[in-house]
Amino acid sequence: MKKTLLGAVTAAVVAAGTFGAVAANASAPAAESKAAVTDDISNQNLRQSTHLTIEAATRAAQAALDVAEKENQRVTVAVVDRNGNTVVTLRGDGAGPQSYESAQKKAYTAVSWNAPTSELVKRLEQAPNLKDIPGTLFLGGGAPVQVNGAPVAGIGVAGAPSGELDEKFAQAGVAALGR
Repeated sequence: MKKTLLGAVTAAVVAAGTFGAVAANASAPAAESKAAVTDDISNQNLRQSTHLTIEAATRAAQAALDVAEKENQRVTVAVVDRNGNTVVTLRGDGAGPQSYESAQKKAYTAVSWNAPTSELVKRLEQAPNLKDIPGTLFLGGGAPVQVNGAPVAGIGVAGAPSGELDEKFAQAGVAALGR
């Protein structure tokens, strides 16, 4: 019994000492990292970017969906960030299964080119290969969200009988962000 107890106490002391060493070593790089970040800021190596909060993205998506529902349209609304990553997607009751992916692609396309997708459709006449870029969809229904003229997000709507309607709903989402 004494050997077992002594072994357990020794193990606990060794473990505590190891934990202390690990904890001490883990905190050392943090100080170096902080200094590196400070140096980068002073050297202009970091940029800040504007992103929608999830609350704002949800508010925009819900506004677009509400306008569509008032017109008895069954749509899906997607909001993507500046990098094209989906922030939120709302699929309205009765929206077709194809509308989910289409809404995301329209939002991605709008933010990528910082233009409504209806305008981008016109560009296909001069550059038809644009439509071959993965993840894009050149149909009306996507609208960029801009801050000082720069794209920060995209809103895509799909499921209405025309791209014109889809884009009208996407623009309602953009407008909701200004309120």
